[in-house]
Amino acid sequence: MRPILAILVLLLAACASSRSSTTPAPAGSPDGQAGQGKTSASEPQRTAEKVGGGLTEAEFKALHAAPAGTVPALKGKDITVGGAKAYLSLPPNAKAPLPGIVVIHEWWGLNDNIRHWTDRLAADGYAAVAVDLYGGVVATTPDEAMAAIKKVDDAQALAILRAGHKFLVEDERIRAPRTGSIGWCFGGRKSLELAIGEPDLDACVVYYGNPITEAAPLAPMKAELLGVFGSRDKSIPPEKLAAFRAALKEAGKVFDIREYDAEHAFANPSNPRYDEVNAAKAWEVTREFLKRKLAR
Repeated sequence: MRPILAILVLLLAACASSRSSTTPAPAGSPDGQAGQGKTSASEPQRTAEKVGGGLTEAEFKALHAAPAGTVPALKGKDITVGGAKAYLSLPPNAKAPLPGIVVIHEWWGLNDNIRHWTDRLAADGYAAVAVDLYGGVVATTPDEAMAAIKKVDDAQALAILRAGHKFLVEDERIRAPRTGSIGWCFGGRKSLELAIGEPDLDACVVYYGNPITEAAPLAPMKAELLGVFGSRDKSIPPEKLAAFRAALKEAGKVFDIREYDAEHAFANPSNPRYDEVNAAKAWEVTREFLKRKLAR
């Protein structure tokens, strides 16, 4: 097994649906931005209202708990990007140019949870395309997810991610002047890898993805980075996150790492570790970051 895959397997095992207790806690702690001093310690408090047409955390959570026999309506449509399946969601009545975001799934694959995330981003005014790195496989058990992730070829995955970015820039409905990426767990790491491999990316959001702890691999990255992590995530211990911060600083990158008193996968309403309070806080920080970097 490739060394990076061995690390990812250990990390992604935390995405499995084993039940753990969670306790809502205060807002996460902001990290410094290289060359720009410390960010404000205050967190946005708009967790119970709509901002810019997006879903509140409660509304987003409700999409994952529909009554038996019903399926929440999706807003986008399935497309093909770079020879791979993808899901495209566009803002209602929006016209090009639009800021674009590449959306990258967790170890479960491109399921409806990720499609809802993609629609959520579109509701905020972004053209969002969720790429499929599993060749159509959608896992429903940890064993299926582990089997799927072991088959991922890193070079092929990066090619698909870059094709998603190219699609956002070139498609006549979008023609994105600014672009970003966002991913969770497995997708969080891939979001970081896209930022390294795509010099034209403007913003990168990493939700509890396996960090890179050396400066040299981070050198090509030009995008500003927002990292969202849980301080009780056993797969990413404090010393590993500290090494990630140190590597980003050594590489001279602009970044903001936020930690919340939560576990791995705390932003996924379909996961037993879901923490609605901290997920809402992290989402508002993410929205402000994307708005600042992309919606200009």
